[in-house]
Amino acid sequence: MSAHPQRGKFITFEGLDGCGKSTQLEKLAAVLRAQHLSVVVTREPGGTPTGEKIRRLLLDTGTSALAPLAELALMFASRAQHIKEVIQPAIGEGHIVLCDRFTDSSEAYQGGGRRLGSEPVLALHRALCGDMQPDLTVLMDSDPVMSVERARRRNKASTPGHKRSEHDENRFEQESRAFFGRVRNSYLAIAQREPQRMVVVNARGTPGETHKHIVEVVRRKLKIAVSTQLSALSRSGSR
Repeated sequence: MSAHPQRGKFITFEGLDGCGKSTQLEKLAAVLRAQHLSVVVTREPGGTPTGEKIRRLLLDTGTSALAPLAELALMFASRAQHIKEVIQPAIGEGHIVLCDRFTDSSEAYQGGGRRLGSEPVLALHRALCGDMQPDLTVLMDSDPVMSVERARRRNKASTPGHKRSEHDENRFEQESRAFFGRVRNSYLAIAQREPQRMVVVNARGTPGETHKHIVEVVRRKLKIAVSTQLSALSRSGSR
């Protein structure tokens, strides 16, 4: 076995709450694993024991009056730990890392939604993340009103096997329609600025249609051989 495995790939999924990111990430992971590729699935904020504690603090509606810069700093605290503990080691070992959100979320939500602007976000990314960039970012573009309503319904529903009485993850979903409009506009601005890295996928269709588009993007951009014969996988697990 080679002492120096080939570097893995880092693929991030971005979009508004309720756009179907988590579902699509899992569907892509299933297809890649069926091709005998090693996949690590993770998320932000979170991804590590420390990061998950920060996530509970950041997303809980009980965390009120959090200053936008404090919110941004907590996001990057979670991210710096995540890169060190999970993302860099996995890529170094040759795995494909699929991450639900990364720095683009901070630029869109805190930079755009909270009106902090892009520069503080990008400066923190350079300082704390070594300016680490994904090989590919899939931006799932969806209607802000529809997405957030879906996210609110999801978080109100009690998920089997999960105790939701202590914590909820509704804090961002309480924001205004204007807030999510700014978030979407920020995402689209990033896609325009970095077209080689970020690909916009229309997430308004069925989960199966969206999945097919994402598989094609991964195949084209990263030259990962993904078989189209796994259509049964692409239709399963949608929610």
